[in-house]
Amino acid sequence: MELFQDYETGAAYDEAVTPAISEREHYHPLVESLGALDPVTLSGRQRATELFFLNRGTTFTVYGGDQTSIDRIFPFDTVPRLVPAAEWAHVERGLKQRLYALNLFLHDLYHEQKILRDGVVPVDLIYRATHFRREWMGVPVPHDIYVHVCGTDLIRDRDGTYRVLEDNLRSPSGVSYVLENRLAMQRVFPELFQNYDVRPVQDYCPTLRTVLQYLAPAQVDEPVVVLLSPGVYNSAYFEHAYLAKQMGIELVEGRDLVVDDDVVYMRTTRGLQRVDVIYRRIDDDFMDPVVFRPDSALGVAGVVNAYRSGNVALANSLGTGVADDKAVYAFTPQIIRYYLGEDPILPIVETYLPLDDATLDHVLSNLKNLVVKRVDESGGYGMLMGPSASELEIEEFRRRVQAEPRSYIAQPVIQLSTHPTWVEGRLQPRHVDLRPYILYGEDIYVLPGGLTRVALRKGSLVVNSSQGGGSKDTWVLS
Repeated sequence: MELFQDYETGAAYDEAVTPAISEREHYHPLVESLGALDPVTLSGRQRATELFFLNRGTTFTVYGGDQTSIDRIFPFDTVPRLVPAAEWAHVERGLKQRLYALNLFLHDLYHEQKILRDGVVPVDLIYRATHFRREWMGVPVPHDIYVHVCGTDLIRDRDGTYRVLEDNLRSPSGVSYVLENRLAMQRVFPELFQNYDVRPVQDYCPTLRTVLQYLAPAQVDEPVVVLLSPGVYNSAYFEHAYLAKQMGIELVEGRDLVVDDDVVYMRTTRGLQRVDVIYRRIDDDFMDPVVFRPDSALGVAGVVNAYRSGNVALANSLGTGVADDKAVYAFTPQIIRYYLGEDPILPIVETYLPLDDATLDHVLSNLKNLVVKRVDESGGYGMLMGPSASELEIEEFRRRVQAEPRSYIAQPVIQLSTHPTWVEGRLQPRHVDLRPYILYGEDIYVLPGGLTRVALRKGSLVVNSSQGGGSKDTWVLS
């Protein structure tokens, strides 16, 4: 079968195909294996993966405007993304450098604030950030680590250079699909692995458990770890249940925990059991109705004081969201240089902060050519894709940016790299990004690969599952 018949690489960098429409060297064995199969077989394998996910309940929740919700399988493409070993080594070094610096930044913000006094990051930018927690000033955290689980979104520009698009430092999701994608490919396409030495991903959950146990109070020999979820109506509930099961820890909701004398306990059929570490998948605002939102029924009353007292650890720590504020993102190269004395290994995307009149005028005059994002949103929400937006949408964002310039950033449109994707019975290029997952405990561990998200609509640059995107298995080659 001729795989690349009518395949067009376009202006974007293609991960697998050269501008001359021939496969890149490390894709050659994969192309040979896929080319030996006919379109009917390939389409059948694609359906088999969908059935695999359906039978295993590998879903995410999509919410409708009428407050209804639908559980759907995460759309999956069976053509894997391949990353050569040397290329991955560069990415891994950059991710470790970045997470190390961001943790130093968070510790400084909530203690001495040297970086603010030295004028590297504007004071007003931090104090006006939605997720900066004044309640967390001076609070010690275990081993001075604030972010234990991180998902950093990477893209590749037209030259093939990896760039950081954003950091997810609060409760990043999606790693369960990385693990499930690999299982699906091993089940449905075992022959594709024969010509490659692919680094495994299944050690993620044991490593995460080790990281969580590392955070426990020093006097605890066998720490009790729980995963705190908002419950079954959360869009990532499948992942919460999946990770808890894989780690062999209890999945709990706020109503399952109680605080007595600054100690957290879990309700069990045998009575109360002390909890030492909470892997939280709940936002700061809902964690403790005594300290944050009093109307929250998701969190645990008194858990903040238990944390302050050193009787329980939280992963990730409270207050981490200030470091993934999209306006703060613009200063991450300076943050890395300030704390580490090194240039960033992974560059960021050029970013405009409309905080002065000149930059604001530039942004407002070029909305049709820019991507505009709200600084405290994620998942593709609160975003304007200027080139594909209607005049009505552009005018709406013009009003929003003018009213709250601190709440928005703007970036040039980056043509995300493309990757061959099985669509309508043939391979077609679709835009992709990559979210690797990084764990920070005694050491920093980077999961080899990550979640390759793919924009399934032709020409679309929006890869988020909530906006219609899908995913691929990502193979890091040894």
